[in-house]
Amino acid sequence: MDWLERVAGLRQWSRNGVRAPHKPLLLLYALGRFQADADGVLRYSAVEGELRGLLAEYGPPNRTTPAYPFHHLVSDGVWEVRTDRGPGSPGTGEGALRSSGAAGRLAPELRAALRRDPGLGSRMARSLLDLHFPPSLHAELCEAVGLELEPAVPAPRAAARGRRDPRMRERVLTAYEFRCAFCGYDGRLGAVPVGLEAAHVRWWAFDGPDSVENGLCLCSLHHKLFDKGVLGVGDGHRVLVSQSFVGHGPAARAQVTALAGRPLTGPQPGAPAVAAVHRDWHARQVFRGEPRPAATG
Repeated sequence: MDWLERVAGLRQWSRNGVRAPHKPLLLLYALGRFQADADGVLRYSAVEGELRGLLAEYGPPNRTTPAYPFHHLVSDGVWEVRTDRGPGSPGTGEGALRSSGAAGRLAPELRAALRRDPGLGSRMARSLLDLHFPPSLHAELCEAVGLELEPAVPAPRAAARGRRDPRMRERVLTAYEFRCAFCGYDGRLGAVPVGLEAAHVRWWAFDGPDSVENGLCLCSLHHKLFDKGVLGVGDGHRVLVSQSFVGHGPAARAQVTALAGRPLTGPQPGAPAVAAVHRDWHARQVFRGEPRPAATG
């Protein structure tokens, strides 16, 4: 059985690029817990809070429940659920999962494969991360679920997407003249730009093209905040700052909240700005809450 193919083929509700990372997040969490205790089980009532926190932090902006993947991941052949009455999930009702003592764990065949091949868990995790989340979030997501990854080895990506275009970074940074589109940072070490990255507006994992129309040159800080939904790009190509973000110190005010309503720096004349279709996707699927009013003063 090819577990990497099974992971890549997780059945998920999808329409018009809507994010639904519920199953990948649960599976990453389960892989992390397996590393810590290969014989342990995850009682829903005990892990519900942590799973809900993961969905709130790394899932789509809309409210959702961990009961959905806890029940439905069974159908993908990588997960099993038992209750106090025996095998089988009681459904997607949170109350039923709690009252029945529902507990989940990786499927027996998968647990056996992970014991035979210690590197399999890392390869599965990398596949899940690559298929469902931007690279800027991979390390912190692994830390959040308690996963320690072995050194990466070349592995096939999902056939439908192929490989990222390595030329995108140079094209995007050139279009924005090697300046962060949000704050204007343009640091170099000698002749080499440092701390500048090409951000996908519509994530590559969700059919975002490797093109200037789907890219922004951002400093490392603002790239991370953009992928976390703290920052966005609104009408008129102005910076959006989420009202959900809280930062009282002068650094947070200067580097984040003061950006609200500020026009983007770039792109240079002749280079395409971010396409509306990609801005709209980010606003719906990544940006958190409502934007702050434009900064004054």
